[in-house]
Amino acid sequence: MSTAPSPPPREPGVPALASRIRDLPPSCGPVRLVGVDGHAGSGKSTFADRLAGALGGAPVLRLDDIARHEELFDWTGRLFAQVVEPLGRGDTARYRPYDWHARRFGPPRPLPPAPVILVEGVGAGRRALRPHLALLAWMDLPAPESWKRGRARDGAEQREFWDGWVPAERRHFAEDPSRPFADVLVRQREEGYEVLAGTAVTE
Repeated sequence: MSTAPSPPPREPGVPALASRIRDLPPSCGPVRLVGVDGHAGSGKSTFADRLAGALGGAPVLRLDDIARHEELFDWTGRLFAQVVEPLGRGDTARYRPYDWHARRFGPPRPLPPAPVILVEGVGAGRRALRPHLALLAWMDLPAPESWKRGRARDGAEQREFWDGWVPAERRHFAEDPSRPFADVLVRQREEGYEVLAGTAVTE
């Protein structure tokens, strides 16, 4: 009689994950670049902030600052030119955060090399970026539930944006999935987070 597959081994919570990250070798010049990916509305920003605190105030780069209305996912070149390549040389990165209301990029913002920098946003685990990541975390909340939470958070004002976002996100993850390559899966609980071992397949 066949038996059900064993569940993945459990990882400890956020403090233990922070300790694990500190022990990893640098992945982008002197920096341990850590991706926090998941569907829009899955809680990436909140978790990234919690993890950054456990890492002693690690900087968090929001991919919302790199993308723009006309390029929801076609921002790889800008991310590499403004952030990944300078950090890879050990230099201070300078990126121009996008203003989603004014629809234009703002003045340059410095991002000096640090022991750990978190990259948070949909697409943080994309194929082009993975070789530069020390670790990839995936917020393990199904897309429909994530999008429902996101729409409720943003309200009617952003309804038109969400109507365009959902099919764009579907296309992105169909062509360039992140979850199969995650080192850890993160699930939000009533109190805190559960961190599970990911599948992390080899490409």
